[in-house]
Amino acid sequence: MIKRIQEKEWPANSMIPTENELMAEFNVSRTTIRQAVSILVQEGILEKKQGKGTIIKPSVFVGSLGKLKGFAEEAIENGIYPSSKLLFVKTSNNLKYESSMLKLPKEEEIVVIERLRFANQTPIAIERSCWPYCIGKMLIDQDLNGATFYEILEGNGITLKHAKEKITAINATLLEADLLGIRGGQALLQMERLSYGNEDRPIEYTTTKFCSDKYHYNIELMR
Repeated sequence: MIKRIQEKEWPANSMIPTENELMAEFNVSRTTIRQAVSILVQEGILEKKQGKGTIIKPSVFVGSLGKLKGFAEEAIENGIYPSSKLLFVKTSNNLKYESSMLKLPKEEEIVVIERLRFANQTPIAIERSCWPYCIGKMLIDQDLNGATFYEILEGNGITLKHAKEKITAINATLLEADLLGIRGGQALLQMERLSYGNEDRPIEYTTTKFCSDKYHYNIELMR
């Protein structure tokens, strides 16, 4: 059954075959099928929907703390196809909090790019990134539906050295819920990232709001 799921023969969000069909396919008893389904439900691979049946849950996107990577890099490492939809791009010199985070003079413009991020064509996160204009101008001329920001910056000789992240739990607004295809008020995992470049200057302030049931972090601790 796991092989059927891994090879996309049973795609995410689809119903698994009936018990009778599974018994015939695998030549096992009803008890064995029920035990197998129960184990896969416990492991988060399948999900029982009341009144509907059992479905294949979408793959969970697993991020890892300790290495500075972009969304697309993490997705590919998870065997997931990443994509984006541009929501808006603008420049502003009236973003006080973002200016303070990026340590910019009040009058300096900031480039703001907001995108809906997808994992295997399923909306998983809303990403709002803010850049000093001297950095952001390298991005706004790109196809922002498919651009990989870190690769573009590195291609222009700008290297991100390190970043600080803060992770909090929030609730989705109605607009965010509509974009992500979830219920209003549903829990989201919010990640705030402040990235530093040469001379330890902040060059990126990004807030990403993830569906909490489709994304989690792995942290390795040593003692």
